[in-house]
Amino acid sequence: MNQQPLPGASNALTFGIISIIASLFCCGPFGAIFSFIGLSNAKKAERIYHENPGEYSGFENVKTGKVLSYIGIALAVIMLILTIIYFGVLLALFATGDFGNDF
Repeated sequence: MNQQPLPGASNALTFGIISIIASLFCCGPFGAIFSFIGLSNAKKAERIYHENPGEYSGFENVKTGKVLSYIGIALAVIMLILTIIYFGVLLALFATGDFGNDF
């Protein structure tokens, strides 16, 4: 029986990887966007696979892409929280005028 590759499985994996890279090295919102696209592709591929599981191969790419997309969302949220804390501290320093200069 000749199985064909699952449509959207490689896209889900690719967007999951891009979401992690974008969250860590670029900025969090782009990572979240790529994560949601990866999850959408994974959901479509999962639906196609469950309609006829014997016809397609590559379902492990869908599961891996899903996990990577969830990790990308978590990293994007962490980066957002760290950014809010960073700018909150800067705003507090500028508002109080206390820059640690005691001389």
